[in-house]
Amino acid sequence: MRATAVRRTALAASAAALALLATACGGSSDADAKGGKDEKGAANGNSSAPEAPAKALTAAELETATLAQGDVKGTKITKAGPADEVPADGVKADKEACLPVAHAMYGVAQKDAVATTKRKVIDEPKADGKKSLEDVAKGGGADAFKDAFNLTSTFVALTSYEGTAGPDTFAALKKAAAECAGGFTATVANAPTKVASITEEKVTGGDEAAAWTVTSEDDGETAPFKLVALRKGSSVATFFAFNLAAAGGDVKFEVPAEVVAAQDKKLA
Repeated sequence: MRATAVRRTALAASAAALALLATACGGSSDADAKGGKDEKGAANGNSSAPEAPAKALTAAELETATLAQGDVKGTKITKAGPADEVPADGVKADKEACLPVAHAMYGVAQKDAVATTKRKVIDEPKADGKKSLEDVAKGGGADAFKDAFNLTSTFVALTSYEGTAGPDTFAALKKAAAECAGGFTATVANAPTKVASITEEKVTGGDEAAAWTVTSEDDGETAPFKLVALRKGSSVATFFAFNLAAAGGDVKFEVPAEVVAAQDKKLA
């Protein structure tokens, strides 16, 4: 394929990916709460609610358990700001059953949430990268695009819940992902995003964990995202990630396992 065609296809898909993530960095704001520490359970990917409701982490405890700079090697971790906020009623889905997936994509906390923290985890450019963004613009072709854009960005929303709301939230998301495998349309601020498909991925951690590839579609161009949910006691973390080079079909995009593992460790 000619370099110009490669750039056109890849950048169009990347534009769709960026548009989705730009709005995806949202969620409910941190709130004061009462409670203690969560209970421990067996790490697996199957739904298994604790025998007794776990106590919700307070806002301060949740902040301590949230990812910080240095927790994931080779990444830059920052707090999401006020401009990233998306209220629950600001997210719509054309299929009601798919709303839990849309909420997870946009970092929206569910009913009975006590506190929420939000982080952006972005891969640092590799020192051995062969070509820069300028090379891409000058016609470096597929290799230049892959080198310059093979970076994964992950939005992490960590929420503590009262009573059984944590396990219930996790279970509702798994059910919605299965029922909406054929796709749906999510709308935020009057901007629709078409989800073409949802396919299950493998992931482990916490008391239970689940992951999916969420493929978005825009003007015939598709872009893969990774959505992960991790529950530890009464706390639920969601991870929504994309890779620009993967949007162009140039690299294989994996679940952000290191980010998930780091968050799991801090919740232990």
